[in-house]
Amino acid sequence: MAQEYKVVALVLGAFALAGVLSFWLTPHVSEFAHKVGAMDIPRDARRMHKRPIPRMGGLAIFMGFLSALLIFGKMDVQMLSILLGAMIIVVLGIFDDIAALGAKFKFCIQVLAAAIPVCIGGLKIEFFTSFNPFSDNQYFSLGFMAIPVTIIWIVGITNAVNLIDGLDGLAAGVSSIAAMTMLAVGLLTNEIMVAITMAALAGACIGFLPYNFNPAKIFMGDTGSTFLGFMLATMSIEGFFKFYAVISFAVPFLILGLPIFDTASAIMRRLLEGRSPMSPDRGHVHHKLVDMGFNVKQAVAILYAISGTLGLAAVILTTSGEAKAMVLILAVILVMALGGRILWTLRNSFHPRKEHDDGKN
Repeated sequence: MAQEYKVVALVLGAFALAGVLSFWLTPHVSEFAHKVGAMDIPRDARRMHKRPIPRMGGLAIFMGFLSALLIFGKMDVQMLSILLGAMIIVVLGIFDDIAALGAKFKFCIQVLAAAIPVCIGGLKIEFFTSFNPFSDNQYFSLGFMAIPVTIIWIVGITNAVNLIDGLDGLAAGVSSIAAMTMLAVGLLTNEIMVAITMAALAGACIGFLPYNFNPAKIFMGDTGSTFLGFMLATMSIEGFFKFYAVISFAVPFLILGLPIFDTASAIMRRLLEGRSPMSPDRGHVHHKLVDMGFNVKQAVAILYAISGTLGLAAVILTTSGEAKAMVLILAVILVMALGGRILWTLRNSFHPRKEHDDGKN
């Protein structure tokens, strides 16, 4: 019992300290961003704001997180290698927020950062759930493919979180939900260091959110979004890919389901249109919600609800099995689809379509 109280104290301490530091540091980071010219100036239709806003807010998130983790966490070679990779990602993000860097250069540095915990810290996805109905083995070993698969996973999630950072409060809120879910699953599976790390990450995000909610006073920039993606990706491997069961496959995919879906659909859309997968556009799920008529706060709330539902399903999968998790997901999808249809109908009834009005003139 004493050990359990100690774990709770460490988790709460990491969460609170990271939140307080992130909240306190954000205004100072905003001043620094103004001085170095790290400003987001709306130049195209993808931007949802109308005036220049400082970015690089992710530096406050990182500093709050790192301080809390160093005080309440336990450092080993693997954790130190993860933090080293995270620092490289943050430094890359700072330079990108000041002077936009090329996509290929950023990708190469991200691969390097991902390779550090994999090659030095031994962080690898070594086993994967087997879906072969003709085999008695519940899992199979990736063997020599473990290293490239792990690096692809880390770089992929790093960029997936970056891609959803398109509305005020979206990436920070979704990352908070994902971190809180990993915290809960970490405690349930006795992965204490995962729980402490995710408590610090969630606290840092929540401390930043008051400045990032619509209308945002500061953006996290690539400094924050890529850092959050990197930490969520690495800690999902540390905590959940160790299990030789369906949890090893489903849990991290559920927790990170929204950024994974948005990134996969963006890549497919761009390839089908004959464009580079790295080319920017205004077709992300948050853009589509705004185009449907929802305002920024409503669109963010909808995506929070989706992330929270997927996170709850991950927790249920961990504790109660696959059947209950699937029932929950299907029930919520049905309710959300019905609710969305009702809202869409009501919105059209009170706000006639623009093209209909134009036809009268």
